[in-house]
Amino acid sequence: MEKISTISSLDLGRIKYQEAYNLQKEYFNKLINQKLEGIQGDEYLLLCEHNPVFTIGKSGKENNMLLSAERLEELGLEYFHIDRGGDVTYHGPGQITAYFIFDLEKHRLGLKQFVHQLEEVVIRFLKRYGVNGERMDGATGVWIDKDFPGKQRKICAIGIRSSRFVTMHGIGLNINTDLEMFRLINPCGFIDKGVTSLAKEIGTEVSMEEAKSKLKECIEDVFFPVG
Repeated sequence: MEKISTISSLDLGRIKYQEAYNLQKEYFNKLINQKLEGIQGDEYLLLCEHNPVFTIGKSGKENNMLLSAERLEELGLEYFHIDRGGDVTYHGPGQITAYFIFDLEKHRLGLKQFVHQLEEVVIRFLKRYGVNGERMDGATGVWIDKDFPGKQRKICAIGIRSSRFVTMHGIGLNINTDLEMFRLINPCGFIDKGVTSLAKEIGTEVSMEEAKSKLKECIEDVFFPVG
């Protein structure tokens, strides 16, 4: 575990979804309890790649999962209903999943502002690779070619849960992700927009270690600016 400014950063490597969920829930509850006790709480950033898994948020629609539970089991794919916002998405190898156990009161942020900051992190990260990421009205996350219907494609999904201004869950940023997996769902509930990865946009595979390092730098720049 290393420090990014005042938070602890932990790279979990490739991990099953349930294991990572249990860990972030442990840190989430710990931070809430510390706040209730009037203690300056511990914040965490967890980075990982998941084994192939689909997750659907509280407001998600089951018909956006295009395979039956039986077929998913036959293919060895996991599927979880979880306590974040948003619809169905995919996590797997080649994608950086980043979980933010943050105290928004400490950062003086509301939930909408926090999501805006997460988008800013990804936009700055993509810029380092010469890719223009953008926000799209009414569609949380980071997009490519947002103003060109038929070409709009999502490179990063965002889903958050908060309680007592403490957050969990976070972002799924496609680096070298197998995009064919998104054909098994309506990603984030959309049927008229595509999905992409950094590797697809720049035409070459990207070092995951390098990408994680650059992402952490952008997180520090956005959430802990100097001066």
